[in-house]
Amino acid sequence: MKKVGLATIASTGAQYLHRIHVGHFDLDTDEPKALGGQGAGPAPFDYYLASLSACTAITLRMYAERKGWELGEFRAELALSFDDDGKVHVHRTLHSDQPLSDEQWARLLEIVANTPVTKAMREGAVITSERGS
Repeated sequence: MKKVGLATIASTGAQYLHRIHVGHFDLDTDEPKALGGQGAGPAPFDYYLASLSACTAITLRMYAERKGWELGEFRAELALSFDDDGKVHVHRTLHSDQPLSDEQWARLLEIVANTPVTKAMREGAVITSERGS
């Protein structure tokens, strides 16, 4: 298998606040105060939405550039909810300040349904764990 990413996480000693190192970046994660955290960083599901929103925006920008379409200021709003069975649902609403045709919007919605992160989230991933030394 080809490894395309690596993340490490370490506790800070401050309840749920942890430091994540991914690529060349350091990020914090925490839980909201209502769940016993300090609210000092995005919660895990916040990063889940952030990942999907980033892939959404970047993929659509790449596609639009290849087609010669002007997206202008592109914005996507993503909302996460859980149904009564605990299944995660994410709804995306896409916006552009440019006058795109119905045909262009239809194609963008097709593309966004198949971004790499969308596919990984929709189809699932094989996740394994082991004890380290």
